[in-house]
Amino acid sequence: MKAAAFVVATGVLAWISRASLRAPRSHGFYRFFAWEAILALFLLNMDHWFRDPLAWHQIIAWTLLCASLAPLVSGIHALRTRGRPTARRADDSSLLAFERTTTLVTSGIYRYIRHPLYSALLLLAWGIFFKLPSLPGLALAVIATVFLRLTAKADEDECVRYFGAPYQAYMKKTKRFIPFVY
Repeated sequence: MKAAAFVVATGVLAWISRASLRAPRSHGFYRFFAWEAILALFLLNMDHWFRDPLAWHQIIAWTLLCASLAPLVSGIHALRTRGRPTARRADDSSLLAFERTTTLVTSGIYRYIRHPLYSALLLLAWGIFFKLPSLPGLALAVIATVFLRLTAKADEDECVRYFGAPYQAYMKKTKRFIPFVY
């Protein structure tokens, strides 16, 4: 059952990432592998989602999972409303529709971190890990973290190419994933 779910979900993620998978230097290429690690982690821990709800690890898990919603929602909202995504960037087929921004977004959550969507995925991965901490789960959470860091780096390279010096200046003022820290 879990193997079949993994295969089906991988097919969906591969379809969403099809352009990125043909562009190994794109941020979407690395993001696909982060998604795969998070998917495997979810399937590994899904049977323990609601077990022992007051256990220390479940409290950490739910805290991280709930916290992942804030950067996700505010990040997507900012990109869609202030980033002015347009088909004008259709030349970069590896970008998802809301990623095709034409204006550099530096307000809202982007005032503090450059990658709120990847921060959300980090919180999600570690939240899922804490559902039932284990060595295989730790390995998958670390793999997701490594691929999300590679995703962010590739995304920054793409943004420097598109936005130029303004993005480089923005990078000096903000942190990558955690406000004021990293």
